[in-house]
Amino acid sequence: MKVFADRLLEYTQSHAEQIAQQWCKAVRTGARTPSYHDLPEEKCRRQAVQFYHFIKEMYHSDDSYVKAGPFFTAFAQDRHDEGLPLCEALYALVMMRRHMWLYAEFQNIFMTTMDMYHAVDSINRTVLLSDYALYIVAKEYALLDETKR
Repeated sequence: MKVFADRLLEYTQSHAEQIAQQWCKAVRTGARTPSYHDLPEEKCRRQAVQFYHFIKEMYHSDDSYVKAGPFFTAFAQDRHDEGLPLCEALYALVMMRRHMWLYAEFQNIFMTTMDMYHAVDSINRTVLLSDYALYIVAKEYALLDETKR
């Protein structure tokens, strides 16, 4: 399983700019992310590139939740400081995950039945990592909002 995940994550890292470009276009025009519509493209794209470069590190960490903490706390602080609503920051993360998989699927890196089996396993693990990210971002937003009061 690890070899397949490495292949997917290395593919994601090596195509981070292209995937991020597609993600950026989606969130800058999406109905669920209106706060992103006026965000400068470079600033938008940088969010996803950082995520795509970090995910392999988090995936292979002995404790993915601990590894995710600082990265997604900073993500939450930055989005909060930019004035993005929590729902949009969370949806942007969901879209990052989705675009990673869509790009890989579109490029046909899942060729065999065995690849598809491993893909399902990797999807499950990636969803877990995304769940950690969503939780950490929501928790940090709550803390930031508390300190504003």
